[in-house]
Amino acid sequence: MGLASVEWTHVGLAGVWGGLLALERRAFLQAMFSRPLVAATGVGILLEDVPSGLFVGLLLELFHLGTANLGAALPENDTLSATCVAAAAAAMANASGGGGTPAIWAVAVLLFIGTGRVGRLFDRALERYSTRLAGKAQVSADKGNLTRAVRQNLWGMWPHFVLFGAATAVCALAGFLIGPWFEQLPLNVVRGLAWSYLAMTSVAAAIAARGSHARHAAAWAGAAALLVAALAGFLSFGRRPL
Repeated sequence: MGLASVEWTHVGLAGVWGGLLALERRAFLQAMFSRPLVAATGVGILLEDVPSGLFVGLLLELFHLGTANLGAALPENDTLSATCVAAAAAAMANASGGGGTPAIWAVAVLLFIGTGRVGRLFDRALERYSTRLAGKAQVSADKGNLTRAVRQNLWGMWPHFVLFGAATAVCALAGFLIGPWFEQLPLNVVRGLAWSYLAMTSVAAAIAARGSHARHAAAWAGAAALLVAALAGFLSFGRRPL
């Protein structure tokens, strides 16, 4: 247990990916790689646990679907929550030795989904810093010093890489430290956590449907919830001894 279970290469890769996505989200490319589904799946690929990244990304994509900046109101940073939760889930799966499971995904979501609010605080703090540098870069450009203007713009980007990359790396490290303890949970607790992942996914789907502008969105959300409940009941009944 402890630091012996940590794969530092994976921690580093998770940090680099989180930092690059912070740049892609705010200042570079903006090709939707920072969306939760893509961001989390990328973490799963880098940490050699694609199912964890994919299923965590699916849940968070539904949960954050439709969020957008509205004037001065900033939403939670869905990219940071995706990279942190996926990194923690993949790291827990690697450290536990059993691979990604719905129970592990549920634990990762419950423990680290709050990083979206942390990311919002980062965004607010860095926005002021970037605005000051952008003003200085504009002054330099007006004076004809384009090299200095470009350098000042680049300096405005690096704090995003460092802060968001470090946050993702910390979540991956936490996952590696938590993973060995996961095997000690009672079987009934593990089963309950596995079912809670399905419940969270159905709720996230209902939130996504409710927030959309599709016709009969509420009806589709209710039908999906009933289908999940029926399936859960059927599987639970099928496991009971006759």
